[in-house]
Amino acid sequence: MGIHKISIWFIVAFMSIPMLSYSATPTENPFLDAYSAVYSTVWKKGISLKVEGKQTLSKQSGDMWKFAFSADSLIASLNESSQFYVRDHQIIPTKYQYKSKVLGKTRKATLTFDWKKQLVRNDVEEKPWNLSISPNTLDKLSIQLQIRQDLKQGKNEFDYLIADGGYIKNWQFKREKMETVNTKLGRLSAIKMLRTDNLSKGKQTSFWFVPKLDYLLVKLEHKEDGESYHLDIDSFKRL
Repeated sequence: MGIHKISIWFIVAFMSIPMLSYSATPTENPFLDAYSAVYSTVWKKGISLKVEGKQTLSKQSGDMWKFAFSADSLIASLNESSQFYVRDHQIIPTKYQYKSKVLGKTRKATLTFDWKKQLVRNDVEEKPWNLSISPNTLDKLSIQLQIRQDLKQGKNEFDYLIADGGYIKNWQFKREKMETVNTKLGRLSAIKMLRTDNLSKGKQTSFWFVPKLDYLLVKLEHKEDGESYHLDIDSFKRL
């Protein structure tokens, strides 16, 4: 089982304005509320492996926020975080950090966003290099918050640029019908979202966001090549 596969079953998401104005003082978005949520993640490929993950959104100094996810098991661990601020309902990341450990092998990556120069510095295994970025570029963790923002704004188009793996990727989503899902928080009415840019590759990833909980992600399902990954919320509390 490689690092690529391990990182998939920890997935939580999965999901701006012109660069010349980024020097202005960012404004706080009232949509964001600090919280902590615990999820159980089940990976299935012949056997089932259950892992508990914790997601937190916390207020930092000034207008900065931190979105983090961590998970741990006997054979692997993962820690991800995204620092950002918000302007006009747009998530603007400043730093993304990733660290995983699988069977004793550690992998680290840091992405630092320089909006004035329109660059993101990729520091992977202590080998930094720069990549050009466009407005609205997100990291692969903060995209989850941007989807929530866009759902709350009533948008119908969900098309995002993601800085990931040394490339700028285009992730696309489709809003589907409302569904009632059974969770440990009770039966909840949720918006189902389907990722559409990778369907041709035989992958299918669905997300469920609950409007009454600030569009919190409560369920995720991912399927590909005979494997499946399920994420379900166990608990939620405001901080």
